[in-house]
Amino acid sequence: MNTIYARICGSALALALSTSSALADATDYRFDLVSTDHQVGSGAILEVRLTDLRTGTPVEGAVIYATRMDMAPDGMATMTSPVTAMPSDVPGTYRFATDLTMAGGWRFSVAAKVQGEPETVSAEIELQAEP
Repeated sequence: MNTIYARICGSALALALSTSSALADATDYRFDLVSTDHQVGSGAILEVRLTDLRTGTPVEGAVIYATRMDMAPDGMATMTSPVTAMPSDVPGTYRFATDLTMAGGWRFSVAAKVQGEPETVSAEIELQAEP
């Protein structure tokens, strides 16, 4: 009877371990700024890539549900600009249009849900707007 009990416990433990390792953590993903040239003006394009750090592959189909552009790096967090999602044909790359109304440091905040993952993936990315 101890052999059967040990097999059942071993199977249950293996199942529990395989289930917990199948889910990722929000820290297993990262947003990186792809676009590097940001000029002051309306209609500035930002491109960010979402990567699964466990595999190094781009993440497609994430649902971006929150974005914010502000000048927090220059101490003006209340200075904001609207952000509009745009289509992208590059896997794992997400594009946005915004108005960079003045030169200086800007912060782009983004939050997304990745299919099959329970946690929100978020980032605060700083960039410089040049005159």
